[in-house]
This record gives sequence, structure tokens and C-alpha cells, in this order.
Amino acid sequence: MSDHTIAFSLESEREEEIKQILKVVYEALEEKGYNSINQLVGYMLSEDPTYITTHNNARNYIRKIDRDELLQIIVKNYIKQL
Repeated sequence: MSDHTIAFSLESEREEEIKQILKVVYEALEEKGYNSINQLVGYMLSEDPTYITTHNNARNYIRKIDRDELLQIIVKNYIKQL
């Protein structure tokens, strides 16, 4: 029997959940022919959900993410890429 303890980080789980939601929303916008980046930026600046399509339930998904939380993750991942 192994005596290893596995630690789960709620922060990293939440970040993965947000990344998956962002991917679904991005793909839904692309499928509908929108400029996904412009639509997401518009949503993040205004928090107006009409920037996000209802296609594939994308608007409901994006509402599950706090805007500040989303921006923190985007900046964090951008900085990691530098």
C-alpha cells in the first residue's frame, strides 16, 4: 500500500474549468461566423452578454465566469507565454 498523498488545487481546477468554458464560447462564436476575439473583448469590457451568442449555450456558460477571474487567468497565461 502506497503512502502517497495527492493534493488537489481548487484554483487549478477552476482555471481549467474556465479555460474549457472559454474554448466552448470561442468555438460557438466561430461557428456562427463572428470575430470571436472582438466579441470576447467586447464582453469583457462591457459585461454585456449580448456579445456572446446563445449558440451551443455559450452565453449561459460565459455567465458562469466572473469577469475579474477571467481577466486574471488571461493575463496570467499571457505572461507565462512571454
